[in-house]
Amino acid sequence: MTLTLQWGSATNTGLVRSQNQDAVLAAAPVFVVADGLGGHAAGEVASRLAVEAFAPLAYRSEVIRADIVQAVADAHAGILAHAAADPATAHMGTTVSGVAVVWFGESMHWLAFNVGDSRVYRVESDHLVQVTVDHSEVQQLIDAGDLAAEDAATHPRRNVVTRALGISRDPTPDCWVFPASAGERLLICTDGLTKELRDDEILAALAGATAPAAAEQLVAAALDHGGRDNVTVVVVDALPTSETSHQASEADDRTGPPVSARPS
Repeated sequence: MTLTLQWGSATNTGLVRSQNQDAVLAAAPVFVVADGLGGHAAGEVASRLAVEAFAPLAYRSEVIRADIVQAVADAHAGILAHAAADPATAHMGTTVSGVAVVWFGESMHWLAFNVGDSRVYRVESDHLVQVTVDHSEVQQLIDAGDLAAEDAATHPRRNVVTRALGISRDPTPDCWVFPASAGERLLICTDGLTKELRDDEILAALAGATAPAAAEQLVAAALDHGGRDNVTVVVVDALPTSETSHQASEADDRTGPPVSARPS
């Protein structure tokens, strides 16, 4: 089945931070967000270098899992090299999370990946399902049965990640591959969104809007709930090719018009 992709992205510094240390790349077949570590110098440099490592994959007809793993490795190496050359950026780091379109024969699949606590979600039957698993201390406590998931948001170690580019010795991404379905919607976001909104609030902002509008609505909702961190989101829709899709009147780095998702 041939599908058409439409996407939108939005980012905001928030209401507390003075600088936006998030970065985003939304260019089919790859969609990536990165969140510079706020407790480290030059987080904005690390996040920018991370998404730049994925730029060679933008607008390619096809990518494979090895391309994503290599882009993560290149991002990590680039951050380390920059930090070594510029002491002011020493110890900088960033999370990275995203989705790429991959193919098995004639079948379109999603490849979701993450390093750190930026997330990928999937909307399934009007439910918001988290695809990625956070690399964080609170997630480890949840997995061990020592912390209830509903208590993670207020835990004193909630901001501590256990894997990040530029910081970890070997920040290999975790990957998930699953078939794409017509009418499906994916969300990629930094934790500036999930710190402010519950799953039901995220789902409500995603409902009944085009991908570009939904991205803007999510960021606005995060700001309405306090905007205590930078917030960045990408919304990606897989639409039947015959379906008429809303196309932004002015495409920019935050809004993508519908494009064929079938490899040439």
